Formats: sequence, C-alpha cells, structure tokens
Amino acid sequence: MTPGAGLESSSRYEKSGNPGKYLIVGPSWIGDMVMAQSLFRRLKADDPRNEITVMAPAWTRPLLERMPEVSESLDSPFPHGELNWLLRRRIGRELRGRGFTHAIVLPNSFKSALVPFHAAIPERIGWRGEWRDPLLTDCRRLDKEQLPLMAQHFVALARPANSLLTDDWPKPELQARPAELDSSCLRLGLDRQQPILALCPGAEFGPSKQWPAAGHIELAGQYLRRGWQVWLFGSMNDREIAAEITAGIAPGLAPGCRDLTGRTSLGEAIDLLSAATVVVSNDSGLMHIAAALDKPLAAIYGSSSPEFTPPLSGKVELLATGIECQPCYRRECPYGHLRCLTGMQPAMVAGAIDRLREESSREAANCGFS
Repeated sequence: MTPGAGLESSSRYEKSGNPGKYLIVGPSWIGDMVMAQSLFRRLKADDPRNEITVMAPAWTRPLLERMPEVSESLDSPFPHGELNWLLRRRIGRELRGRGFTHAIVLPNSFKSALVPFHAAIPERIGWRGEWRDPLLTDCRRLDKEQLPLMAQHFVALARPANSLLTDDWPKPELQARPAELDSSCLRLGLDRQQPILALCPGAEFGPSKQWPAAGHIELAGQYLRRGWQVWLFGSMNDREIAAEITAGIAPGLAPGCRDLTGRTSLGEAIDLLSAATVVVSNDSGLMHIAAALDKPLAAIYGSSSPEFTPPLSGKVELLATGIECQPCYRRECPYGHLRCLTGMQPAMVAGAIDRLREESSREAANCGFS
C-alpha cells in the first residue's frame, strides 16, 4: 500500500457534498500512468476529501508514491494479457468491504473491468471497449475529435457523461523526494555541482523510436566540452545503446559521462531526473516523467507522433524531421532507412536545448515581478 489521496466523479456525490472513495484501475505503461495523474488531480481538486486507490502493476508503485493525490496503491497480480477470471473474481470480492463508491477503469479491455464488477462498486465508469458494457454502470462512447489526447480521455471520466471538458484540466506534477535524491547521488557517486544533461536514449516500443547512438555521442561531447555533466537514464534493456554512447565519448571527456542505465530503480530515476538541468529523450516513459517534473525537455520523435500522447509541460520542444512517411507507428522502420531519426542532427537538438535554457533564464529573471 502506498500514500496518496482521493477523488470524485459522479454528479450524485457532487450535489450531496459527500466525498467519494475511488478505485482506479490504472494503465500498465509508465507514460500512461503519468498522464493518469491528470485524472487524480482533477478528482482531488473537485473535493480534497476524496480518496484515491490505484490498482496497477507493482512496478508502478514508486511512480504513484510521487503523486500526492494517491492515498493507496494495490498491486495488480495479472501478467499482461492474462484473463485469470477466477483470481479477478476473488480479488473483487475481497474488496467489497472497502466502501468504494466509484471505480474508474482506464484500460479499455474487458478483463480490466472485472475486479470492480465483482467488487460490486456502485458506480463503475469507463469508455466502451471489448464488449464490456454489462460490467460498467456508466459505459461511455468516446468522441476522439472532442478529446484528442489520452490524458483528456482519463480526465473526462471524472466528469458526468456528455459534459464538455474545459481547457484548464490539470497536468501531471510528480513530486521528487529530495532525501532520496541525496541518497541516490551518494550511492552512485554523483556530483550535482555542474549542469546536468540527462539523456534518455531508450524506448521500450522498439528501435523506430530511438535516436541513434551517433547523435547522442555528438550531442554529449558538445556539452561535456562546455563543462556540463551527462547522465544516461534507462532500464537494463537500454544498456546496449548506453554502452555504445559511452564508448564513443572522447577519452578526455569520458569522466563527465555517467551511465545509470539498469543501475537505478524507477523511484531513483525519477528523483535523479529532478536534478537535471535539461532532459533529451525519445518518446518514452522517461519523457513523460521529465515533463511531469517540469524539467526543460527536448523530445525526439521518430515513428510516433505527439498528437495523442505529448509531454504535458510548458517547457518542451518537440523535435521531428517531418519526412513523408512519419509517423508510421511501426516498431521497426518498414523501409529500412530510419530517416525520421537519422535525419535528426545534433545541432537541431542543441538548438532546442539552448532555447529551453534561455526561456528558463528569462522565467527566473522575471520571477516575482509583474
């Protein structure tokens, strides 16, 4: 169980003034869970007394712990794609005594709605999908023209059906843990005295989302020569490209480049990213984390597009080559050239970094003045 807060979604509870107790069935991807915080923040803003419990894979717990709106997390024991109806029924029945007033089911699958159904939660809300209408008490048809962004899909479920979503819906805001940041820096031997360029070179989706190592090497060298540090972030799956990057750094500059891939937990990665001066990331979960930490962010797009799941921050530059076959949404380039990414020149990324830095400097200079 993890600490957090609450929510409210039904007009019945809004009119009576009673807070709601919500079970949110959360997504399984890092970026999607970050965007789900917009829903949590909306519900908490509706009534600070609302309580939010999120059921999601256990690895999301460090992420949820950095969302102050979430009062509790429940580990979802189901492997991806597994129905396991009997276990879902048993877990649902075990939750019946918890007093949940609402369930909001964010994944669109049939199986994701089974636990709230068996928990007999009075209000069960979600978008239509996979013939799951009988499992939900409020099953809605999604209008993608009115709600083009994934985060809007989530936030709209906090509002009564058919109500319009205004433009002022809350964006994700993760809260790093300073004490744990200090501890991680001590464990890893990291020094925060010099500016930090955080590079996130991986992408779980596949190589068509990964800016090649050559671009990272040239960019890293440019900032290392300026006296910056470079920290590489990612999971064990990203160690290969990280090793290629570090091997390509000039020997005299190599001490300033630290490979952290596979060496940090998710919680540590969040806290360490909060110390970055600027973040450069492919379209990945770490990109969304950096945006939710309000870090200046240069986001590189290959086969994907920011039209549905952009980083939700005002300190972002979206970078894409814009070639004719982009976006294709394929894991590997169907034409074998990957020009959507090989055409992304380090100078373009460095220009975005410098513009982000200039904007941050102007904001700092104007802080406190009208």
